[in-house]
Amino acid sequence: MTSVMVVEDNRIIRGHICRTVDSYDDFKAVETASSGREAVETFRTHPVEIVLMDIEMESAKAGIDAARDILEICPQARIVFLTSHDDDEMVVTAMATGAKDFVAKDTGAENLHKHLVAVSEDKPVLEDRVQRLVMKEYKRLSDSEQSLLYFIRHLSSLTRSEKELVGCFLAGMKTRQIAQSRCVEVTTVKSQIRTLLQKFELSRTSEMVDFIRSLKIEHLFQ
Repeated sequence: MTSVMVVEDNRIIRGHICRTVDSYDDFKAVETASSGREAVETFRTHPVEIVLMDIEMESAKAGIDAARDILEICPQARIVFLTSHDDDEMVVTAMATGAKDFVAKDTGAENLHKHLVAVSEDKPVLEDRVQRLVMKEYKRLSDSEQSLLYFIRHLSSLTRSEKELVGCFLAGMKTRQIAQSRCVEVTTVKSQIRTLLQKFELSRTSEMVDFIRSLKIEHLFQ
């Protein structure tokens, strides 16, 4: 019998979920909580095998915060979000906690059982939409990592003067302002810019600035 904690702030819905879980031969709702904070404290003293977690309770993302705290207490904890808040950003944020699954609250009893069984066997069966969102986020992070590695490799080829030039553009300075601050001709700065862009295989300084900001590495040019 797999032990389950039902975390839901609405008393009536919480009771319904508990009865649904108890109707399965292989699962039992042994603990309940009406808030994210209560869920963390309950899990701390009475750990269960699966936590069925709502998201919006005492705050808009209380369940997500609670999931993070529970996984700090026990990294092996199996958390399944059972919620009606399923916009794309919420799904990605929730799954980023390390949760095992994300299920819509209006799912049928049979489908919920399928998900619980899969999670209890460490073989979660994410819904197609959740899978697509998770893989899209994984690809975005992977692409960002590759971009960062690419940029760092090129960063090592920059001269000190070129790094200072990048810092000027990050500060919003124009070509003429940079020339004046450096006491050089505008044509000299333009020549340095061409060399800089060639090193990064870019065509505009605005692309370089956006690229650096997207990677959050402005501090490297201060």
